[in-house]
Parts: sequence; C-alpha cells; structure tokens
Amino acid sequence: MSMLPDFRLETYLGKWEFACRYHMTASDMQSMSLKELLALATPEDREIFENLPLQYIETTGTPALRAAVAATHQGVKSGDILAFAGAEEGIFCAMHALLEKNDHAIVVTPNYQSSEELPRALCATTGVALDADNNWALDLDVMRAAIRPNTKLIAINFPHNPTGKVIDRATFDGLVALCRQHGIWLFSDEVYRGLERKPELRLPSAIEAYEKGLTLGVMSKAYGLPGLRVGWVASCDHELLYRMERVKHYLSICNAGPSEHLAVIALKATDKIIARNQALIASNLVAVDAFFADFPDMFDWQHPDGGCIAFPRYLGKDGVETFCRRLVEEAGVVLLPAGLYASELTSTPSDRFRIGFGRNHVPEGLAAMRAFLRSNQ
Repeated sequence: MSMLPDFRLETYLGKWEFACRYHMTASDMQSMSLKELLALATPEDREIFENLPLQYIETTGTPALRAAVAATHQGVKSGDILAFAGAEEGIFCAMHALLEKNDHAIVVTPNYQSSEELPRALCATTGVALDADNNWALDLDVMRAAIRPNTKLIAINFPHNPTGKVIDRATFDGLVALCRQHGIWLFSDEVYRGLERKPELRLPSAIEAYEKGLTLGVMSKAYGLPGLRVGWVASCDHELLYRMERVKHYLSICNAGPSEHLAVIALKATDKIIARNQALIASNLVAVDAFFADFPDMFDWQHPDGGCIAFPRYLGKDGVETFCRRLVEEAGVVLLPAGLYASELTSTPSDRFRIGFGRNHVPEGLAAMRAFLRSNQ
C-alpha cells in the first residue's frame, strides 16, 4: 500500500479543536461524564465495572458488547459483530479485508476522507457525487453507470457527513437491488443512525437489508461517547469478519475492557441517550435557525435530515476559506471550510462549511459568530 496523504480534516482539527473557544463544527453529540453514564447502569453492570480486571479482552470484542450491539438491530446475532477501536479502525480493516489491486470501488462524495483515500490506496476507485443543487440527492442512474465488471464495493454514509442528508427509502432499496444484481458489497457508515429528524426517515441498517451489507457503528457520534473509542462492523459473512480480525491483529489487537463495558451500559440505555440527544438537537436547531435568519444575504441554510452537522453555503464575497480562517483566528470559533472535504474523485462544493449543533455550547458559539459578523459588516 502506498503512503496515505495527510488527513486534512484531522490535521485542521488537531490545530484548532482544543485551542478554540467554541468548537462549532463538532461532529459528535454532547458527551456525558463517567458519573452520568454509570447512573444509567443496572446495579449488576455497575458492580462488574467497579471490579473489572484491567487485562486483555477478546480481539472480536467481549460477548457482552457484541450481544448489546446486536440487540440494537433486527435479526442480528452477536456473532455478526466485530469490535474496533473506533469507527476509523473499522473502515481500515474492512477496506483491507475486501479490496485487492484488481478490484474497483465506488464511494459517495463528499465524504470523510478515509472513506475515499483507503479504497484509492488499494484499488481503482470512482466517486459518485451527491447533487448539491437537488438537496444532496443520490442519483441511481449515475451510480449504475459507475459500476464496472470488477466493482466489488460501494461505500455510503447516511445520515451523511457533512451534509446531514438521508436518502429516501426508494433510493436505498434501489441501491441494495443494484448491489445484489452485481454481487457488490455495500459498506454503510451508520454512525449517525438514530439522529434522524423524523422516525420515518430512518433507513434499514445495511446488515438488515442485504446479505452482503456491512454496517459501521460507533459510540462516538449518535451516543456522544467518543472517549470510549469503541466501534464495530456488523456482517452476516463470518469469513469476512475473520479476515477483518486478522487485519486488526496488526492494529489495536483489542479494545480496552473498561471502554467496552461502559459501551454495554450505554447501548442498554440507547432509548434514553438518543432521546436526550434528539432533544438537544431540536433545541439547538431553533438557535441555529434564528442565527441564519439574521444573515440571509450571507448564508444559504436548510435543515439536514439527520445527524448533528450540516453543510450550509457561505455567500460572502471573501469566500468560505477566508471566512473560516478569520472566524477562528479573531473570534475563536472553529468551522470546517469546504476545502477540507475536497475529493480527488469528483468536484465538490467550494463555498460551504460544516457546522455542528450537538453540543451544549451551541447558543454561546452562535452568539460569538453573530458578534463577529456584525462587527465586520
């Protein structure tokens, strides 16, 4: 494998995320303290945590974690789950277990950079762009035209990062049918599943909908627990999971036992945590709507379908890159400009930025942005 390029988004956040006053591009929900999470535990699970030996655990994930993840899906068994140290490791292992140099992969753009760069480092890769002028729609005809005889994988992400788009059920079903027709694996990044604006927008999980579907999940985004560093891939193909496990042997080997048990506690409290996070998003979106309504000549804003991030258009003459740079340097507010989502495979919008609305400090961050804009008008 060739050397991977710099991860632009992570490099940028490495510079600003902990140095800024307001992290207004956060892609995860407001986290909880250890005390708050343990308050959701049953007495038995709390006792297990307090007496947990700090030793190696199963590479595949503890039986308790795999069972807890499986319980969040329909018809999924614990043996269908392979745990990872976050979602990033899951992407890395899945791509390396599936793709060889003579294969072809298709990825949706814009995307989280590793979803594009890892396939590109392994085999020929084609991008299919969401249509920014049509509410980020996915055109199945374009996807169909991108398929080659050696296409082995299609990678999607809904609710989408950075746009918050959720494709409609008919498009999703059509994509599954297309994959089934050609025997293509469907890798589905579902880290924001559960944060749809309306329940009817929620798509089936790939593992539930398709025999060659792979579902990527993590505790970081919808659950707001990135510090646990616990993710997973779900697949009905256990031989593929074994190949992924063999790749993992060269990476984390296994997760931290305390993290996996805390993830079990959170997964058992899924309904409570998701309801809390949905309420915070709803409250913050009221403030976000009011902010953009104050500056109609500077921003083009529309509600995302799901998740806790969106990708509005900046209309200022100085351009979005300059706007974001000045905003963080002069006001201490960090956003992600469109250049960090540029793709080598397709054209991507150059006038947008990622904004997050899943944290408690969103109203304060918006106030700082409002003050910056008014002082510079």
